[in-house]
Amino acid sequence: MAVPFIDIKRFEPGFLDTWNEKVKSMSVNAQFIGGNEVTDLETNLATWAETKYAIGCANGTDALQLALRAVGVGRGDKVLLPDSTFWATFEAVVNVGGDPYTVDTNPIDLQMDFQVFKEAVEKVKPKAALVVHLYGWGTANIEDLRKFCKEKNVALIEDGAQCFGVRHNGKSLYKDALISTTSFYPAKVLGAAGDGGAVFTNDEELSIVTRRLVNHGRTSHYEHGLVGWNSRLDSLQAAFLNLSLKHLQARIDSRKKSQNVYYKELPGLGIGVIKPPKDYEENGYCNVTLVDPEVRPKIEAVLKDKGIGFGNIYPGAMSDQPGAKPYLVERFGKDGNARRISKSVLNFPLFAYMTDSELDEVFSAIKAYNATK
Repeated sequence: MAVPFIDIKRFEPGFLDTWNEKVKSMSVNAQFIGGNEVTDLETNLATWAETKYAIGCANGTDALQLALRAVGVGRGDKVLLPDSTFWATFEAVVNVGGDPYTVDTNPIDLQMDFQVFKEAVEKVKPKAALVVHLYGWGTANIEDLRKFCKEKNVALIEDGAQCFGVRHNGKSLYKDALISTTSFYPAKVLGAAGDGGAVFTNDEELSIVTRRLVNHGRTSHYEHGLVGWNSRLDSLQAAFLNLSLKHLQARIDSRKKSQNVYYKELPGLGIGVIKPPKDYEENGYCNVTLVDPEVRPKIEAVLKDKGIGFGNIYPGAMSDQPGAKPYLVERFGKDGNARRISKSVLNFPLFAYMTDSELDEVFSAIKAYNATK
């Protein structure tokens, strides 16, 4: 039996019927931009994030650019970011005119290395920094990181594209951030029917600036106090997300159930599992394993042969991307952890409502590989 890496078509009973009726109703009334669905979604998102403000936008990359612009990053400003992340984190800095510096990865929690980060701040004196909450959790040093950035007057933007629904010390991971973002790309834990994103903050001024930037910098319909762009979240995406939020906890619980099976079974099959730091309640976004770089292609070959999907999140460091070379100012960290981890990371299938038989198929494929050794 083939098992996809992710399946985003597993809706709850009646979900599609409700969605189809919603699309019909909104189409009949031409409810395509703004309106109650967007307003309701932002209220619902703020409740989940435990923040005062949530501003919807067109996608997760825009969310990062909006947050960077909101804290004042512009042409020539220095910005630190992790060397292990998705490309959007790097390009967002470049797109707002900032100068990117990458920081190596901690091999324990696979997040940005806090000690290397501190050394980089002292040398570079950046205007802002981006921390990325990878894999459905975050750095073990999140509280120290926030405190350090505040002391050093470094605006800390938290890229939470993978952590919607994650909790730290019993609170939403977004709650205590200066400003944070998320993505509603369909494969996320909370995914839209297309692209979408949001910015979260408790700071009223940051929320006002972000909301203006989302809509061409408008202060009134034909008055523009800022140069923004069109990053409005359309109403149909908001409606889909509002429907999905009603089922989100069940989806997270389902993901975590499968994830816990991986935690239990994989070590006995010779696969090293990475778990989140203590005090994190993860959202089941993905499982993370590290294998010998020479062994990984052999495991992947068996998985392909058995029809089992897999991923490498992420297969390369930002500082090694061809597109980074004209812009990267400096790479901090001497150990090359981001490069090493990218050659070792292997992700097995994980999605909401995954079945026991599908998990068994994954384990059978790994056993088949073990039999070839």
